[in-house]
Amino acid sequence: MSLVNITLPDGSKREYESGVSSMDIAMSISEGLARNVLASKVNGEVWDASRPIVRDSDLSLLTWKDEEGKSTMWHSSAHLMAEAMEALYPGIKLAIGPPIDNGFYYDIDLMEHEVTEADLPKIEKKMIELARQKNQFARKEVSKKDALAYYEEKQDQYKLELINDLEDGQITFYTQGGFTDLCRGPHIPHTGFVKAVKLLSIAGAYWRGDEKNAMLTRIYGITFPKQGELETYLEMLEEAKKRDHRKIGKELELFTFDDDVGPGLPLWLPKGAFMIEQLEDLAKKTEKKAGYQRVKTPHIAKENLYLTSGHLPYYKDSMFPPMELDGSTYYLKSMNCPHHHKIFDALPKSYKDLPVRFAEYGTCYRYEKSGELFGLMRVRALQMNDAHIYCTKQQFADEFRAVNDMYLKYFKIFGIDKYIMRFSTHSPEKLGKKYVDNAKLWKETEDMVRDVLIESGIPYKEVPDEAAFYGPKIDVQIYSVIGREFTLATNQVDFAQPLSFDLTYTNANNESEHPIVIHRAPLGTHERFIGFLIEHYAGKFPLWLAPEQVRILPISDKFNEGCKNILQSLENYDIRASLDERGEKIGRKIRDAEMSKVPYMLIIGGNELDEGVVSIRKQGEGDQGKMKTEEFAEFIQQEVNKILAV
Repeated sequence: MSLVNITLPDGSKREYESGVSSMDIAMSISEGLARNVLASKVNGEVWDASRPIVRDSDLSLLTWKDEEGKSTMWHSSAHLMAEAMEALYPGIKLAIGPPIDNGFYYDIDLMEHEVTEADLPKIEKKMIELARQKNQFARKEVSKKDALAYYEEKQDQYKLELINDLEDGQITFYTQGGFTDLCRGPHIPHTGFVKAVKLLSIAGAYWRGDEKNAMLTRIYGITFPKQGELETYLEMLEEAKKRDHRKIGKELELFTFDDDVGPGLPLWLPKGAFMIEQLEDLAKKTEKKAGYQRVKTPHIAKENLYLTSGHLPYYKDSMFPPMELDGSTYYLKSMNCPHHHKIFDALPKSYKDLPVRFAEYGTCYRYEKSGELFGLMRVRALQMNDAHIYCTKQQFADEFRAVNDMYLKYFKIFGIDKYIMRFSTHSPEKLGKKYVDNAKLWKETEDMVRDVLIESGIPYKEVPDEAAFYGPKIDVQIYSVIGREFTLATNQVDFAQPLSFDLTYTNANNESEHPIVIHRAPLGTHERFIGFLIEHYAGKFPLWLAPEQVRILPISDKFNEGCKNILQSLENYDIRASLDERGEKIGRKIRDAEMSKVPYMLIIGGNELDEGVVSIRKQGEGDQGKMKTEEFAEFIQQEVNKILAV
């Protein structure tokens, strides 16, 4: 009898017979724990809880509280929906059904059938019926020949195309009940874990995201282990609809899109442009204090620049088509880093010059597929709060920590209370394919990042096989006040490009040495961040960021001239104010100012003008009393300074 040693997350070790499953191990610890196990992580890879373990392994048991546990359940829920669809609509062809950040979807060729939003409750009912059967998810390894034969018989061209792209020996089927699907897994132990189902929407999606391929029907859904959790989620969705940045952005006249300009290319209206300037001013002041130098780079560059950086082979599909000019090939800039490397290389550097920190709000262009464009969140032109730090290994920890501290400062300013750093590492099996082939430097830089995160006490989770091609990265995940998750920015470590560009500095021994590069963008892009802020604040921006801070509302036309003096006084204090001179009743003016989400309204009549005071009304809170005009102006300034002094 052979034994395997299992190391648990707390460092304790247990010995089991070879072939033991994660569920068996969970049962040996606690029957209550076993009832909640959805999957497991074996040596960093998520597995079925029923899969046998045949060698010494590190083991984590995953429940609904773990992101990988949720993802596994949602993956299984996609299979459950596909099973329900096949039962209700015979002859359909199934394409792909992955988990996503919140739930899952399945792309389906409905053939002669038609499915609308009105049919979703019927599909949900069938899913619950199947879930209650508690059918186990059984994994089976199949040869490529057998896999092709299975789907040739079903005449499913989508699965056949997927199988043709797979290597023999790496193909698995999963079966629950009478339903079988091509899938690499993992899955939950049985369907009974799914207690609550909501199918959210139907959309069109091109097969494999290619507009030249067939248009499929994509059905989105989400599931939960308890009905109460689903109800809470649906309440959050309703609140999110009210906060939709596309709707509020239009109402507040912040940005627009135009077909003549092109999809994914936002036009910033004056109020939105002002917000951009405020954010950029905040970043410039913050970065100046932190020792950054500002640089500017062009919007296009020759092909060779992106070949040297290594971006072109990895990102060509996300770049706009090349331009042929003067016998050379040019690309629109899709990233700033190669340009900054050239600036670093323009003048010789010694170790006394390092660290060098270059910052730029550089505009980049990325060709997102039309079906993936989404308001400001997914665009094709983006203004990035970018910077690159060139430092020695000895300086790395301090520099990386300082970048994280900058994130924390911004979180306080914007009232972001919940966040997590998603630490993405490489996969050793993919060196030379997905990642730069240098195992030593991968280990060294990942250890350096991990040490800083642990020492700083910043919440993080480690995710394998999601690093940048040139080094480990951190995706900064933030949560709005209603709990919606957004990716704010990335913070990346780069050991590869200093080598490919031959960036050097002279060390203390008068020898050439390559720096380490940190790519960082604490405010991400203007587009995504303003989209987040619109939803986070529901359009009620803090005083310092609001395009219009004060609106002066005369009770009648005869007070308009006196109000112009108040307007001038406020403008002398650099307060962004406007005067509503319309011949409307004061109630209408107040309602309009409330709808425009102006932070403060000044109600002005004869008494106020005679006394030299203003009657103050705060957005959403009503009457705030009276002040002298100068006192109110100073109060506004103090409120702004208090926020930005964090």
